[in-house]
Amino acid sequence: MSASGKLVIIKLVHTVIWVALSAVIFYLLYAVLADRIGRWFWWGLALVGLEVVTLLLFRLSCPLTVVARRYSDSQRANFDIYLPEWLARHNKTIYSVIMAAVLAGMVWRLVE
Repeated sequence: MSASGKLVIIKLVHTVIWVALSAVIFYLLYAVLADRIGRWFWWGLALVGLEVVTLLLFRLSCPLTVVARRYSDSQRANFDIYLPEWLARHNKTIYSVIMAAVLAGMVWRLVE
């Protein structure tokens, strides 16, 4: 398989994982806003926690980005995922703010 073919597969897998984790993060936000902190909330929080640990282990880079670098020398933020450039560039900032709100809301809900 060619390098460009491998990159397409990596981009597809990366995008599917991103969509799934985005759904989990928005579910966590919904759960806090709707006061529905239950079993699924904790499973989702654990999944996001695993993602955070993975990013920390890979110096704030997704492991799929590391693999994709073998097949592209592009410097674009979205070279390894099917997202708009601006979203790929600011993804960690956007989701960090959302998760900070989730965690603050979780603490507020648990102590009220």
